[in-house]
Amino acid sequence: MENFQTSHRRRRANPHIREIAADVHLSHKEFIQPIFVDEILADRVENEFMTGVFSDTPTTVLRQIENDLKNGVSKFLLFPVPENRYETDFKFDFAAKTIENIKKQFGNDIWLAADLCLCSYTTHGHCGILNEKHDHILNEKTCEVLANYALNLAKSGADCIAPSDMMDGRIKAIRQILDKNEAENTAIMSYSAKFASNFYGPFRDVCKSSPAKNIVLKDRKTYQMDFRNGGDAILSSLRDAAEGADILMVKPALPYLDILTKLRQQTLLPIAIYHVSGEFAAIELLAKNGLIDADAGHLEIWTACKRAGASVIISYKARLAKQILDF
Repeated sequence: MENFQTSHRRRRANPHIREIAADVHLSHKEFIQPIFVDEILADRVENEFMTGVFSDTPTTVLRQIENDLKNGVSKFLLFPVPENRYETDFKFDFAAKTIENIKKQFGNDIWLAADLCLCSYTTHGHCGILNEKHDHILNEKTCEVLANYALNLAKSGADCIAPSDMMDGRIKAIRQILDKNEAENTAIMSYSAKFASNFYGPFRDVCKSSPAKNIVLKDRKTYQMDFRNGGDAILSSLRDAAEGADILMVKPALPYLDILTKLRQQTLLPIAIYHVSGEFAAIELLAKNGLIDADAGHLEIWTACKRAGASVIISYKARLAKQILDF
């Protein structure tokens, strides 16, 4: 009997068979576009380190969303950047009004998730309320404030609340207050596996949310996850699912694809992965220096995220995803 040599290269021979053989297929409908709205700006400003990413005003963000809709983007994650900072007695009027205006103009044509955290509101830049010594966060008190903030945003029209603070028990607190106040249809997308990463720098510059250097608690390692402890990410994600999260999230992306895959094996919930600002900026910097094609680099990373188990990809280049995927 004739012995034929097995070849895998035949399935790579041309674009058509490569499409047939591919086991990962991306759609622009799986992407979420982050948007930043800054209360003090008179006009929109492009971020120095993230090409095509802007801090918008309450007016210019409406034009940006309109343009994004034309490019096939219908899902957004809002980061409000308020003018005033507090220790306690926070005021969330700016975020609420921004959501109200966006939903008034676009209604159900878009799905609007609102990031939920206190880092842009506090004088010290931490994600919760600090004790008097400023050496640790008061978890329960922070959860209470976050839950009331979530209800405020839901009543303003947010389709989804996205808690990024990493307090224990905040998903349960938010789900309970939403359900008790006729906001049971408001979804929760939990930053359930958010690591104390070195890749958040450009984002913190945009949101003005870096921890202050003149206090005892100088970083977020006591509440964001240790990147050496993958089991913590799985346990925390499964807890958030049990407390009422509708979507889980792994953040950042590339260093934690193993976490994504392990979590995918243990839950049927949608899992979002956040390709964060430092990861995004690295590709754009390489492209600026002629060392990579930016679109091809982002596409490769998006594909890796989907292959590892992501249901949703949060990307600063989501607004170009349809164009890139239709290449």
